[in-house]
Amino acid sequence: MESVKPLLEVKNLHTHFFTKSGIVRAVDGVNFDVKPGETLGIVGESGSGKSITAMSILGLVPSPPGKIVDGEILFKGENLIGKTEKQMRQIRGKEISMVFQDPMTSLNPVFSVEKQMIETIVTHEKVTKKQARERATELLNLVGIPDPHKRLKNYPHEFSGGMRQRVMIAMALSCNPSLLIADEPTTALDVTIQAQILELFKKMQKELDMAIIMITHDLGVVSEVCDRVMVMYAGKPAEFTETKKLFDNGKHPYTLGLMNSIPKISPNKEKLKPITGLPPDLSALPTGCSFAPRCKHAMESCLSIDPSLQKVDDNHLVRCLLYEETKKAVTT
Repeated sequence: MESVKPLLEVKNLHTHFFTKSGIVRAVDGVNFDVKPGETLGIVGESGSGKSITAMSILGLVPSPPGKIVDGEILFKGENLIGKTEKQMRQIRGKEISMVFQDPMTSLNPVFSVEKQMIETIVTHEKVTKKQARERATELLNLVGIPDPHKRLKNYPHEFSGGMRQRVMIAMALSCNPSLLIADEPTTALDVTIQAQILELFKKMQKELDMAIIMITHDLGVVSEVCDRVMVMYAGKPAEFTETKKLFDNGKHPYTLGLMNSIPKISPNKEKLKPITGLPPDLSALPTGCSFAPRCKHAMESCLSIDPSLQKVDDNHLVRCLLYEETKKAVTT
């Protein structure tokens, strides 16, 4: 994977919201890349900047009050920041697609699934409406919706939650995108449907050689489908490494806190170990490390120094003064 040229590179991305109560630093210095055919997981609590990172890539940050104030988003070598809305519309849906968290609010309730899918295909592909309808039928069949010819005529409310999510995935795949962004695609689904959707993602990725960014707060989903993981906290990456390394040897106290918050099947009936406190207000971030007020390993220096990402191993980056201090101790 190291020698493969990245499909997407996000460099020093800062997306802020300018509100009456102050500047909300939703994304505050994010760096990552995604390679062709790879699945990158972005994980963290609500409000950590995961979804705004995705919206920034697609140029969907509401302006005002939101604005990308710094950074680069390179897709196939082209910087997406600065492109016009017309240019971004040519990329969205065709080159980069997104599956949103709640399909009921993403699908238009007054139009049939057929009309919405055909519109997407005709917008980006040089095909007739008849060919687009055939493609839509093929996609519904591909994502496991029975009797696709008949179901195309249905409206969103006539589908179950799992089926609506499948429709959204079919729409996202309709133009064979190079990159699929899935924002909490299984959150509202039961465990059985969640497993089916994740299996569907893996199948589609293999067939289309597609890269995926999986945004989630569920570490179980991360372990199932992701090659690498970026853990985000307060708009910044806290840890970035390969999935196996994260689960075998997670370093950041926040990552370890997330791991300890997962319920475990154990005869000892161990109690959950939650992360104390709440995520910080992004319009009034504390001085120093933003995780320090919640961290049981916090040192006095953590309250005044904002740590930088440190390389602690091959392909393993951590933003924590514990590792900066270790590094200093080794070199002195």
